[in-house]
Amino acid sequence: MKRIDIYPTHRYNGFKLRPGHPYPFGATLVPGGVNFSVFSSHATACTLVLFQKGAPEPMVEIPFPDEFRIGNVFAMIVFDIGVEDTEYGFRMDGPWKPKIGHRFDPSKILLDPYAKAISRRDVWGARPDPHDIYPHRALLVYDDFDWEDDRSLEIPIEELVIYEMHVRGFTRHPSSGVKYPGTFAAIREKIPYLKSLGVNAVELMPVFEFDELENDRLNPVSGEPLYNYWGYSTTGFFAPKAGYAATGALNMQIDEFKTLVRELHINGIEVHLDVVFNHTAEGDHRGSTISFRGLDNKTYYMLTPDGYYYNFSGTGNTLNCNHPIVRDMVLDCLRYWVAEYHIDGFRFDLASILGRDQSGAPHPNPPLLEALAHDPILAKCKLIAEAWDAGGLYQVGSFPAYGRWAEWNGQYRDTVRRFLKGDPGLTRAMALRILGSPDLYLGRGPKASINFITAHDGFTLHDLVSYNEKHNEANGEDNRDGANDNYSWNCGAEGPTDDPAINELRRRQMKNAVAILMVSQGIPMILMGDEMAHTRRGNNNTYCHDNELNWLDWSRLKQNGEIFNFFKQCIAFRKAHNVLRCDTHFNPADILPRPAPGGDYPELLPEHTGAPHITWHGTQAWNPDWSPHSRVVALMLSGQCAYGGQQILDDAIYVAMNMYWDAVWMEMPDVGVAWHVFANTGVKPPNDIYEPGQEQRLRSQQRFLLGPRSVVILVGR
Repeated sequence: MKRIDIYPTHRYNGFKLRPGHPYPFGATLVPGGVNFSVFSSHATACTLVLFQKGAPEPMVEIPFPDEFRIGNVFAMIVFDIGVEDTEYGFRMDGPWKPKIGHRFDPSKILLDPYAKAISRRDVWGARPDPHDIYPHRALLVYDDFDWEDDRSLEIPIEELVIYEMHVRGFTRHPSSGVKYPGTFAAIREKIPYLKSLGVNAVELMPVFEFDELENDRLNPVSGEPLYNYWGYSTTGFFAPKAGYAATGALNMQIDEFKTLVRELHINGIEVHLDVVFNHTAEGDHRGSTISFRGLDNKTYYMLTPDGYYYNFSGTGNTLNCNHPIVRDMVLDCLRYWVAEYHIDGFRFDLASILGRDQSGAPHPNPPLLEALAHDPILAKCKLIAEAWDAGGLYQVGSFPAYGRWAEWNGQYRDTVRRFLKGDPGLTRAMALRILGSPDLYLGRGPKASINFITAHDGFTLHDLVSYNEKHNEANGEDNRDGANDNYSWNCGAEGPTDDPAINELRRRQMKNAVAILMVSQGIPMILMGDEMAHTRRGNNNTYCHDNELNWLDWSRLKQNGEIFNFFKQCIAFRKAHNVLRCDTHFNPADILPRPAPGGDYPELLPEHTGAPHITWHGTQAWNPDWSPHSRVVALMLSGQCAYGGQQILDDAIYVAMNMYWDAVWMEMPDVGVAWHVFANTGVKPPNDIYEPGQEQRLRSQQRFLLGPRSVVILVGR
């Protein structure tokens, strides 16, 4: 029996048509043709525009007949069109009444919000034809990639060590030695490096299609063009960036990116995407009409009563995320990336915007955040919020989590930075941050805290210890952009110096930072290049630079081998000790920093299950100093914690942090174990750190000298 739904019912200029399926939205391959479906609640008419690939003019423009409209959805099947040589878009007719939110313009050809691939941005930095009537063109795609039994890895979040990286910057520098620098393919060549470092998740800065050329300013220092380099300005949410693919000019970016994901998974590395659902590339009322504005401006954006754009993103517009249509688009998008690309997790840029209602006010029960938390397809996927926005909504510790969301812990970053530079009055706050911030996440556990000291936004770790002030003159904004409160310290000279004492102190401070990060409860995240002391020369907002400020100089790996080795061994140490990766907070009676009574504590041995899991110490064992002038924090983990839903036993671990400018004698707790040195940032390599399991026994088991601005990590066996 023959199917009747594969036969046309209408014809237009030689093209065979029939009424389409309203769902799913976008272009979907069906028997004999392609189903096109697009939503608009206020348009009066819609036209499908088809191009032969690369042609300057359409090959046909097909108006949707009235009977092809179902509710607010235009749906049509077009038969016998070439999947691999067709580009498509839409024209929307409707009212032009900006004061009430309508900006329909049938002269514009609009990009499908659900486009799975986009052409005309095939090669990074290639200038488009300024006369192109449709500069961002949707492509038809096959979903026929051979995954070879791959699936998302589903590594427990508490086991992750996340590496935040930029696709282009990771390999674009000539020193990378790869075949296709700056591409998805090039990252595959560097997988052995990622494995040697020990990270098991990469967080890719935006890979959804964006226009790197939307920044039309010049570098006032060099005269070079500036770019939208970071990519936080999405053009197409369903399409991987063609300019990041060595095969982009062949429209093979989908397969190239999927191959990267598959190879990372084979090597035990998850793939997380940094996603930007808070705004689009269309800007404010002066910006370009690319897609959403021309399709249904009033639905997709938050608008003021007089029709202008709310700007909680700081970029000109704000997506109306909790409108049902927009909410469904976000869900459809994330489901697509998980199902079709096997993505393991998402970090949401300015995620607090996702909790605002249609007037911009914080929603008490945000529908989108709840839907994401409980979505069945996203059930095993990591959801990580940047829990603030540019409109002043700061929700670190209070983001609507629904039992699922983790957060970038900005308070961890700020507290550790201030403690490292020697600010007073931070010992209690440091204790809480090391414990996974129970003051913020007690009901959610330490795995809700993504701990980081540096990220793409701000100083690199090298620059954090090399500059007191930001130096963003090359951005062309008179050094006004970028954060002013960096909590950095240059260690005695601003920028590069030949002073060996200052350079040695900077190396020690970098080691201090990663040592603290890797012994903290919660999920550590490191920034690409910090492990080889990458510098941006004091620029803390390099969003616009396609040059060596952002390109990772691989020659620094040899120059800073001791930094790389310290990172590598600290990561390995964390993986070797479950007590550093607890999935629940320590007993509330133990987590609050408080002096313990004097005397020996033989019950702290791991086999004594009733003992405190953590105790606090100072220069004297069992006697922490929480006074405002103190800059010493010491703690001992008994070797017990909740991990994987069970109580586990581990080695005892003692950590002492001294941010005084002088050395101090530290008395070690006597708990019936022999203390061995894993790391001591106050001594020179190779004795600053050992491989886990190869730690050196301390000569004295009573006390040791902790150097100025140093961290020591001991293992008790």
